[in-house]
Amino acid sequence: MTLRPTSLPAFGVFAVAARHQNFANAAEELGLTASAVSHHVRGLESTLGVKLFQRHARGVALTDEGRSLADAANVALSDLDAAAVALNSDARQATRVRVAALHSLTYCWLLPRLSRFVAAYPRIRLSFETGIAITRFDHTGPDLAIRHGAGSWPGLTADHIMDEYLFPAASPTMTGLDTVTEAAHVANLPMVTDLAHQGWREWFRSAGVRGVRLPEMHSFTDSTDAMQAAVLGYGAILARSRIVEPYIRDGRLVRLAGPAVKARYGYYAVYPTHRRPTASIAHFLSWLRQEAARESNEMPPVHKPPAS
Repeated sequence: MTLRPTSLPAFGVFAVAARHQNFANAAEELGLTASAVSHHVRGLESTLGVKLFQRHARGVALTDEGRSLADAANVALSDLDAAAVALNSDARQATRVRVAALHSLTYCWLLPRLSRFVAAYPRIRLSFETGIAITRFDHTGPDLAIRHGAGSWPGLTADHIMDEYLFPAASPTMTGLDTVTEAAHVANLPMVTDLAHQGWREWFRSAGVRGVRLPEMHSFTDSTDAMQAAVLGYGAILARSRIVEPYIRDGRLVRLAGPAVKARYGYYAVYPTHRRPTASIAHFLSWLRQEAARESNEMPPVHKPPAS
């Protein structure tokens, strides 16, 4: 069949509805009513002769045909967006990628490496949104997020960036550090903790230490705060290798006795499955993979107490 120009508005509405998979949210973005969105979608279904959404009591979900059309619609809209950018003299100067990430990863891993991205892509500007809240990918939200988890989130494409290892660390001036010569001795120290998926109890189990009684700990929402508390001597921390590296490098923290255990969760760059990455987003994704590949998984040496 040949599509008519009069069908284009319905395709635009459908693309937004497919991204949200929710007519009410699509209506909010478009400045329409939910019934108007539904009317556009039903008209497009009638024109094409296929059902694009399955309607059910809790909302809507794309059919296989709808998913296929959403991919094609997003490609077309991305091409139109690129053409519009090319026509705008101000936009030709720089493009922007909006990134949501944990504060700890942004501060400890991304920022120290960002100069290489800036040198390679001087026309791309990055906007960072940091926090632990689940990212909402709406029209005012980020283009992609870097999440810590198992790599599977409904409705999102997840590109694996890197894994990490867990090991205990503490300030080199912490009282009692010289008595820690094996994993079991770590349990004798005060400890701090964050909200990471894996904690001290799992690490001791992996280290073969049984029956340990963990002390009451200072707890922090953000890993950066927990590491700073460890630097100030409030306790040992179960460090994540990717974000503790600058603290180890400059001597603020040292690795304690015990194994480096591979974490169950890794870092993933995620974005809506039905939103085709722009060239600038693709460049940033490629750079993330390259940066992760630059590093080996070699762990820092274990702190050795001075000989008595």
